[in-house]
Amino acid sequence: MITGLETRLLTVPLPRPWGADAPENHIITTAVHTDAGTGFGFAWTPTIGPQAVKALLDHDIAGFVIGRTVEPEVLWDLLWKRLHEAGSGGLTTIAMAGLDLALWDLKARQANVSIANLLGKRQDSVTVYGSGVNLHYSLEELVAQVRRWTAAGNNAVKIKVGKADLAEDVDRVAAVREVLGPHRRLMIDANQRWDLPATIRAVDVLSQFGLEWLEEPIRADDLWAYRQLRKHSPVPIALGENVHTIYRFRDFIAAEAVDIIQPNIVRVGGITPFRRIVELARAHSVRVAPHLLPELSGQLALTMAEPAWVEDVEDASFAHLGLLAGQSPVSVTDSVLTETGEPGLGFRFR
Repeated sequence: MITGLETRLLTVPLPRPWGADAPENHIITTAVHTDAGTGFGFAWTPTIGPQAVKALLDHDIAGFVIGRTVEPEVLWDLLWKRLHEAGSGGLTTIAMAGLDLALWDLKARQANVSIANLLGKRQDSVTVYGSGVNLHYSLEELVAQVRRWTAAGNNAVKIKVGKADLAEDVDRVAAVREVLGPHRRLMIDANQRWDLPATIRAVDVLSQFGLEWLEEPIRADDLWAYRQLRKHSPVPIALGENVHTIYRFRDFIAAEAVDIIQPNIVRVGGITPFRRIVELARAHSVRVAPHLLPELSGQLALTMAEPAWVEDVEDASFAHLGLLAGQSPVSVTDSVLTETGEPGLGFRFR
């Protein structure tokens, strides 16, 4: 049974800031003490709410879970019911991930296997795509970044769009496509900057560049707009980094409003709900591309029945941020990610 829960807040500057409002990332580390040992996990938020996440863990989660089961799937449902009135997702599920990940870490380390092998590894490796929060980059800086990705062996990259003038987006996407050539894959992400009419105008112009997907162009909770967009768009629609529950993923899938879902393992509440969302998508033949956190999402992608691409934002992994006390649990060579096989989640924060 669980005997205690400890948390720490780490704030680390980004070597390549994600804009004026996102110069840093926040990690809330967790240590869950049990009568069978201690598991280590984390919650994460790049900008908003790290103190609120820590407060939920310290004041509303810790007291509830002490004396309860260490089985993560059982405890997750109990805890979600407990916290639901504070919100079904968002800060609630981000905080819950801190507990869930620590319990899965403990379970895997007790079995002396990696989390991928505990869950059942189905892939030997997964493909990584280069990604950057680069809308504020000049055209020259953007092209230089894409050249770094191609030099590193990336055959797929994602860039930000959403400039005030669509013509500037066209120039930037055209320049990136020229660097990539016709065979490498290109995705674009508008980060909720457009409404439906603006998105349709943008898709009509940008689709000429052979896009693999258009990500989150409209406010993330506007299901009606995404349903209309997918009927119109020649480009596959991707979303999910700001969708927090299996019920909401179900709504988007059932409405035929999405082609690729992108659950963030922390934002949905940890490994337990992430696996359920993956199976939901698989049952409906919807692709899954986990959002960010390659040290974690890469390991989980190895357990998926269908091959998945993993996002690696330039110089923003835990290893690049200097957050890890030891080596990373994953290795990336020529855009191919493999695991090192370390027990549990395979890493500790400094």
